[in-house]
Amino acid sequence: MEEKADGTQERLTAAGLGAAELGERATLVQFSSAFCRPCAATRRVLADVAGMVAGVAYVDVDAESHLALVRRLGVERTPTVLVLDAEGGVVRRAEGLPRKADVIAALGAAVAAGPRRAEGDGRVRRVGNVTAEQP
Repeated sequence: MEEKADGTQERLTAAGLGAAELGERATLVQFSSAFCRPCAATRRVLADVAGMVAGVAYVDVDAESHLALVRRLGVERTPTVLVLDAEGGVVRRAEGLPRKADVIAALGAAVAAGPRRAEGDGRVRRVGNVTAEQP
């Protein structure tokens, strides 16, 4: 993620991700593609963690349908996972299948900034033609 000219970090928004809303405390964003085998396992891990932690939303972005966003964020492979804080700032970024313990640890860093107004309900979000489980 690049910094703006004023030194602040760019923030991602629900609209920018094609989602209804971000999580109240944090958001797990997954960039997936149709033929990505590890994407399905990543989807299960992230949806499970989002379902366990109050105020955390999960957004699954179909990389092929959102090429401008993929290019802007420098996503080079799927799955790519971004952990956003309550304000949409990228706290952690990883490529490949994450371990559940690593996702939980990354959420700790995102949640440390504190809550914002209630917007999320922790449900799985679907973007493009990629589907995810509802916890």
